[in-house]
Amino acid sequence: MLVTSPQGELTPLGLVPKYQRCSVVGIFRSGFYQYDSSYAFMRLRDAQRLFSEPDLISVISFKVDDLYKADRVGLEIEKEAGKGFQTTNWMQQNRELFRALRLEQIVTFIVLALIVCVAALNILIALTMMVMEKTRDIAVLMSFGVTEEQVRRIFLLQGLLISLIGTAVGLVLGYGASWFGGHYKYPLDASVYSIDHLPFAPRLRDGMIVAMVSLGVSLLATLYPSRSAAKVLPAEALRYE
Repeated sequence: MLVTSPQGELTPLGLVPKYQRCSVVGIFRSGFYQYDSSYAFMRLRDAQRLFSEPDLISVISFKVDDLYKADRVGLEIEKEAGKGFQTTNWMQQNRELFRALRLEQIVTFIVLALIVCVAALNILIALTMMVMEKTRDIAVLMSFGVTEEQVRRIFLLQGLLISLIGTAVGLVLGYGASWFGGHYKYPLDASVYSIDHLPFAPRLRDGMIVAMVSLGVSLLATLYPSRSAAKVLPAEALRYE
């Protein structure tokens, strides 16, 4: 492989770029297109000779145990190194990418929230229709001594059962799709998206948050139908029966 340096040598014919032949002994993949397409490892002595650098090191890389503390570690290194030194970290180098991902997370949350609200609206409509259809049955139960609180509890439990089944099925399908997508990697154009495949990283915390939100919204949707069922008057409902 021929490695060319942009720092050429000035000759009577003009600026001539310096080059050096190197042997490729291995190829590494970091999973990030910008790194894989522009970074290479070579011996320090060969790099110094190629770029006409003295026998010193101009850049030092540090690997931290907690990658989310890279900015604080960088500030400490700058403080200890003194004037004339500066640090950068993976957060600063990929700031635009992380902003795009953050915006994507917000949009995804809004879309999921709208889907949950639509599902809760369907539960509300279904329970409301059931109350209208079962008015006679509710009146008969109340005439036998069933209290308003018991009727309200019946419809609350019915709405909770619907939401539990729907949430469980959704979690199973979601985690199943995530496993399938992680196992059979969906390819992407690395030059556009900076990664060569669509990553799937299902987390237990995310599933718990989605489940709690969906159950909470579903329970709120059952309040009105259950209250309407408890307000049925047995005498009015059975007058023409």
